[in-house]
Amino acid sequence: MRTALAYSPRSGRLQAAAAPAAIAYLGSFVVFAFAFSNPIVLVAAGCGVAVAGVAAGARAALTASLRWGLTLAVLIVAVNGLVTHRGETVLVRGYELPVLGALNVTLESLAAGGVIALRILVVLMAFAVYSACVDPDRVLRLLRPVAGRSALTATLIARLVPVAAADHARLAEAAALRGPAAAPVGRAALARRLVAGSLDRAIDVAATLELRGYGGAGSRTSVGPLRRSRHDARFAWAGLGIAGGAIAARLAGVGGFEAYPSLAVDTAWPTLAIAVVVPALAWLPFARPRSARRTSERSRSTRRAGEVAARA
Repeated sequence: MRTALAYSPRSGRLQAAAAPAAIAYLGSFVVFAFAFSNPIVLVAAGCGVAVAGVAAGARAALTASLRWGLTLAVLIVAVNGLVTHRGETVLVRGYELPVLGALNVTLESLAAGGVIALRILVVLMAFAVYSACVDPDRVLRLLRPVAGRSALTATLIARLVPVAAADHARLAEAAALRGPAAAPVGRAALARRLVAGSLDRAIDVAATLELRGYGGAGSRTSVGPLRRSRHDARFAWAGLGIAGGAIAARLAGVGGFEAYPSLAVDTAWPTLAIAVVVPALAWLPFARPRSARRTSERSRSTRRAGEVAARA
């Protein structure tokens, strides 16, 4: 059983792109999410990540991140509405409690919590697409000359976290299939079994690394040439365009948002233009040029003509 967040080799432009280009492209959405608090712009950033994930074939990873992110978003909005008493528009006037004080829920506190939830959701979606589409071995090869041990640790985490998630799914499925007469398995028992299995796997991984010579005094690792793709420039330029445009627009005062003391959302045409441009830039590396489309159409027409001639 493979979790949706695990990297699996597949044909695709983002999967074939070099690690620096893919990181720059997906990391630009994270920069965009932290640069703005305007909900319109954050929704546009989420649409851009969704476009990238669907075009790269990572729909399952996007679905998993949305399921977890929406649950976390509801919790964030509820907690922020209960603990933050700022704002002029009181929706629910609560009771006085000795420690928490007046539990007044305001529209502004809910909106501020919603902005935080949107930002976290965009970041979760971007990292989900990264985990499913970027080869961690390429990232290790990229960072090995700079920080070999840190790169190895990060790569092992990227590999083993999806494995632990798959182990949890298998354990939960096995517990559910034991039948109605079996004693129910609680979360604590599942957690203990999962931790025990993770420790066993960590010992096996450490022994394998030791046998391969990692960490030895005289160990030397050769770094081969980085794998490149003809789409690297498009992903790199799209990432630079999204991140650079976000920073420039934020410095220019575009896409403003104020939650307290009353809501103030910038809906001017520059903000709406950014909301339209971001998904378009996200789609740009996956767009096929006209020459490629014409070549594909000609090859299909030639193939069909050959099939008709063969049948005749």
